[in-house]
Amino acid sequence: MNLRDLKYLVALADHRHFGRAAAACFISQPTLSTQIRKLEEELGVALVERAPRRVMLTPAGRDAAERARRIVADVEEMREAARRSQNPEAGTVRLGIFPTLGPYLLPHVVQPVRARFPQLELLLVEEKTEVILRQLREGRLDAGVLALPLHDDQLHLEFLFEEPFLLAVPETHALASAKSLTMQDLAHESLLLLEDGHCLRDQALDVCHLAGAGEKSGFRATSLETLRQMVAANVGITLLPVLSVKPPVAPSQDVHLLPFDAPAPSRRIAMVWRRSSAMSEFLEKLADVFRELPPDLLSTESLPRRSGAARPRPRPRT
Repeated sequence: MNLRDLKYLVALADHRHFGRAAAACFISQPTLSTQIRKLEEELGVALVERAPRRVMLTPAGRDAAERARRIVADVEEMREAARRSQNPEAGTVRLGIFPTLGPYLLPHVVQPVRARFPQLELLLVEEKTEVILRQLREGRLDAGVLALPLHDDQLHLEFLFEEPFLLAVPETHALASAKSLTMQDLAHESLLLLEDGHCLRDQALDVCHLAGAGEKSGFRATSLETLRQMVAANVGITLLPVLSVKPPVAPSQDVHLLPFDAPAPSRRIAMVWRRSSAMSEFLEKLADVFRELPPDLLSTESLPRRSGAARPRPRPRT
């Protein structure tokens, strides 16, 4: 048994297909199949159920794959620790970030990260929170930028910032003329929300429960942009994180943005990584760069009445 064969088993567990797993390992399919059979012979147990069009791991195979994943991750961290001892600010960092934050935060931090760490290769992975947490535990990601709270004693948390929510309403809504809101203003309202699996959905539901609001039935969006367009089309109202309406985000016509009076609903964002990570010292420096956002970026003051500029009126002909 060697590290190479363990990597093959992990690839097969990930792809559930000999051809795709072989391609991911840059070897031929017969080579992968042969090495998996040798591993089965060495362990004395079947690891894989082979079918014409799919591959399933046996219970022993699933257990072996998880153990192999941890071993491969530990070896990679050992190599990373040795390399970073020579040049702590170079190399690759695989960073996970969730979809309702990534497109709006990254334009403000990627350039500062490149300026601070010019030798760093930052590989960004956009996935839902549960996928990022799983990949962190498996060693497939080095760190993640996620919303709190998180309950995992194996992860180290570095708080980054708190992001307020705004209420987005169409121009015909009764609240559209308000300058600001209280939580009580949401009582008995029905909000458009994202589909299951998005942490923003859970955060918005928490706000709804506190305010006595509910979810608009019959519709669940797959993205913030869909929610924004549904509000513009007068389908309903929704909560938007403040970063999602700040430049360089393109404005949306016919959507009024309303801030909340203090204490405003918000979400708390942190960078997280494994407590055992060999990169901890460097990741703390990376987190510092993510904290250094422009002061007005998270502010709800001086928001436009609409999230898009008003259309100019045509001049009368003379």
